[in-house]
Amino acid sequence: VFSTTGLSYATDFSFGEELSFGLPPWDPKGKELFDLDDPSLHVDKWNTPTLFIHGGLDYRCTIDQSLAGFTALRRRGIESRFMYFPDENHWILKPANSIKWYDTVFEWLDEHTGHTAA
Repeated sequence: VFSTTGLSYATDFSFGEELSFGLPPWDPKGKELFDLDDPSLHVDKWNTPTLFIHGGLDYRCTIDQSLAGFTALRRRGIESRFMYFPDENHWILKPANSIKWYDTVFEWLDEHTGHTAA
C-alpha cells in the first residue's frame, strides 16, 4: 500500500480501511488517522530496495499503489523492480507465472541479503 487514503477510494473493499480506522477518510478525524498510517507521507525516509509484484486482476490492492511505490523509489534513486502479471489476481497462481514469481523473489533476496537460496 502506497497511500491508505488513495487505496480507500480505489479498492473493491472500500470500507476495509474504515473498519480499521473507525472513520472514513473525508472525516477530519478520519483523515488524521489515515495519515498516521500513510506510507506516501514518508517517502523522504524510504531507503530500502524493493521488489513490487502486481497482478492486473487485483482489485483489492490496485495497481496504482504498486506503481506509485515503485516510481517514488526510482525517483529517489533507490533500487526497485516492478513485475507485472496482467492475468493474475492478488495471488500469482498460474503454474508458469508462479515459477517466474518464485525465481524472481529468490533472485532478489539473494542479491540483497548475500544468501543463496538452497
